[in-house]
Amino acid sequence: MKVIIAIVVIIALTIGIVWAIDKFVPKKIKPVINILLWGLIIFLGYMTFMSVYKEIQFNQIKDKRYRVVIDRLIDIRDSQLAYKDVNGDYADNFYKLIKFVETGKVPITQRRDTLILDEVKTKAFGGVETMKTITLIDTLSYYSVKDSLFKGSDRYKTMMNVGIGKPDAKFTLKAGKLDEFAVFEASVDKAIVLDGQEQYLIEKEKQAFSVAGVKGETVKIGSMEEVNTSGNWGKDLSTKE
Repeated sequence: MKVIIAIVVIIALTIGIVWAIDKFVPKKIKPVINILLWGLIIFLGYMTFMSVYKEIQFNQIKDKRYRVVIDRLIDIRDSQLAYKDVNGDYADNFYKLIKFVETGKVPITQRRDTLILDEVKTKAFGGVETMKTITLIDTLSYYSVKDSLFKGSDRYKTMMNVGIGKPDAKFTLKAGKLDEFAVFEASVDKAIVLDGQEQYLIEKEKQAFSVAGVKGETVKIGSMEEVNTSGNWGKDLSTKE
């Protein structure tokens, strides 16, 4: 924006100079100077247009790439949640996570309450039978993680790959505990996703905190700093949520 404002100011000054020349410069040299100045105006106008047009193009490319990355991060999140249901924590590397998706089965359970003899109270009450309620969890069956989450697709095998931007780039995956709660985070630097674009536009995007866009320097899901399995993007960017 500063560049655009500077160019517009220069154009305005140039037009003012053209007017001043028309009023005060001798007629013999006016044509040459006018041609040079109008050439400068046209050049600066072109630069202004291109600076705006490049940003429009960048935003279109950015949103398209973000959608690819976000859909892959959602696959990672869904796989991690299934992993936690079975193992009690999150996978700290993609080898564990992919192997789990390939072979893992999650139990389908049913909770039910039943009455049983409370031996402690029965003894305390001199043999008078006293009952207590307990909750039992019955395993009804199991479902395949691979079939449930990916429905015949094998894209889980490459879920570690960013898939766009810098060639062969991979997500960073972390997992651990935060105040006894299991947490995980999968992320990629925006510069990797936007590889090949103008550096000043990438740096500007890394400072973004728009509710509708992607906040911060990375595209991520989950967090190692709070118990959270959400992504740092607006709803319009995901095709799965």
